[in-house]
Amino acid sequence: MTEDIYSKKVAELKEYAYAYYVLDNPMITDEQYDKLYKEVLEYEKKNPKNIIFDSPTLRVGGVVLDGFLKASHIKRMWSMEDIFNHEGLIEWLNRVAKNVTNPSFFCEPKFDGASLNIIYEDGLLKQAISRGDGSVGEDVTENVKTIRSVPLEIEYKELIEIRGEVVIKKSDFEKINKERLKEGEALFANPRNAAAGSMRQLDSSITAKRRLFFYPWGLGENPLSQKLLSQKMDFIYSLGFLPPPLRKNTKSIDEIDEFYKEIISKRDKIEMMMDGLVIKVDEIELQEDLGYTVKNPKWMCAYKFPAVEKSTIIKDIILQVGRSGVVTPVAIVEPTDIEGAVVERATLHNFDEIDRKDIMIGDRVIIIRSGDVIPKIIKVQMQFRDGRQKKISRPTNCPVCKKELLDEGILLKCQNLECSARVVNSIKYFASRKCLNIDGLGGKIVEKLYENSLVKSVADLFELDKDELLKLEGFKEKRVENLLNSISKTRGSDCWRVINAFGMEHVGEVGAKKLCESFGLEFVNASKEELLNIDGFGEEMAESVLEFVRVNKEMIDKLFKIIEPKVLLKVEAKDNPFKGKVIVLTGSMSQGRDEIKQMLESLGAKVTGSVSKKTDFLIYGEDAGSKYDKALSLNVKVLNEREFQESLNSF
Repeated sequence: MTEDIYSKKVAELKEYAYAYYVLDNPMITDEQYDKLYKEVLEYEKKNPKNIIFDSPTLRVGGVVLDGFLKASHIKRMWSMEDIFNHEGLIEWLNRVAKNVTNPSFFCEPKFDGASLNIIYEDGLLKQAISRGDGSVGEDVTENVKTIRSVPLEIEYKELIEIRGEVVIKKSDFEKINKERLKEGEALFANPRNAAAGSMRQLDSSITAKRRLFFYPWGLGENPLSQKLLSQKMDFIYSLGFLPPPLRKNTKSIDEIDEFYKEIISKRDKIEMMMDGLVIKVDEIELQEDLGYTVKNPKWMCAYKFPAVEKSTIIKDIILQVGRSGVVTPVAIVEPTDIEGAVVERATLHNFDEIDRKDIMIGDRVIIIRSGDVIPKIIKVQMQFRDGRQKKISRPTNCPVCKKELLDEGILLKCQNLECSARVVNSIKYFASRKCLNIDGLGGKIVEKLYENSLVKSVADLFELDKDELLKLEGFKEKRVENLLNSISKTRGSDCWRVINAFGMEHVGEVGAKKLCESFGLEFVNASKEELLNIDGFGEEMAESVLEFVRVNKEMIDKLFKIIEPKVLLKVEAKDNPFKGKVIVLTGSMSQGRDEIKQMLESLGAKVTGSVSKKTDFLIYGEDAGSKYDKALSLNVKVLNEREFQESLNSF
């Protein structure tokens, strides 16, 4: 076989493979396909230097990894706001209409799978990253290359991030579970579980055997010029990606409702699990005007399908202690199948709800599950009570450490930082990016340290011994040194980061910053009245801080002594050109953007991510892009980096 004939046969094989694996519409018989496949494989074995990089023979995987490396998304992958009923939809649409004029909407099904970000550069698949926390995920490139509906090469050369959902057909999910049952392996709970588990296989040949599909639903970094998201997505589909089975452009709530009902009516006929309808403002410019909350884009929401109700019996009530110490009652129920997921637990939220619904152990109850919402009990079927039911007592002590619980009425909380139920999750949170950002201290490492009794509290991190760490499986010299150095670097961290890392109930990043600005390390001595004087602090937050300090004062003092947090008390900014102004940063600058942002905030400015009519200044560097163009069109004052520095020096 010549190289030219080989190229033609690979092209044929790619066409047949796509029709077979993706479209489920074979063009030739299995025998014909296998014969062609063997011919191509035979040539490639003899001529390895001539192998075409996207030959179907390379889709079988075979790369075995030691673990998944962390990888950063170029642009953040946001979560979506969930809406569960028609009233919620009206409220969301009203919020949109308040801020932008005459929007149109792009609607498509919300698949129930594993979110994925694929980066292409120079037309080639460069990297595939799982969603992770939205900023950083896991590099799953080798596994994604085995997914037949993911092109290894596209007819577009610019750098682009294509986001979507990795899903599996319901029928293929059942086949996988039958095979796992035969092998004595744990069954996947639902198709989403199977898709996520398949994508995280360390052996890519296992992923290749699972018939996964990738449906794109959005974009991250992209220089596409189309004005509408739907136009951009049409272009993405034209590159060889699978379009959703249904999609629609709408202008009114009636059109959205009509499409929502259409999807529900076809839900059982579509082979992939769906849990709702995604609604997005179609105009890119209006998306930028609407912007983002801390968690979600304001221009997008998920309109979830109606909850599915089932009847089951409460067998027992157990208590779970979360990272922040909140004690949550959980009902253990008789296993019940709801939409392909076997439910054995249901949240009861709190003891007030147990009393309000008069829930007892042994009751027959109605539970609901809607999309990703944890199953919950909505009603006791009183007609089935027979006198054998048992009352559920409100606990006064932590079920794990036995310390007295803080009773806030609705919430019960264990405030003991050394409670073993809190330790692992507390340390994971303490080390996370938004807190102390301890590189190399991931969840699995924390669990291993705890299992080997090397840490029993957050403070123990600072007393880890190199020789003891080297005794652990998988801990080599370099890894241990990097971990200890990373822990050491937390000394001198910003005060707000340390307070945020404590994980106080109701006190997040914003609350931690306000505590630091108002009191610094002396927040531990603040009275309730002083806490309530902080802008944005209510009774709940103030009480939480006071109780946390009361229970953990010794631990707080110890950590402050070790870390020596850097305290920058808030000082009223002097008059300057940027005080009280809304500013957007864009482009590459000689100084880091985070550094410039902090500088501007110290001057009393508010730094946002998108240009709108409310923007006062756009400060730009090289490759400013669309934000610069939009600022000019809205007559926003633009300053390059040099002009910005000159303005700073002028006052």
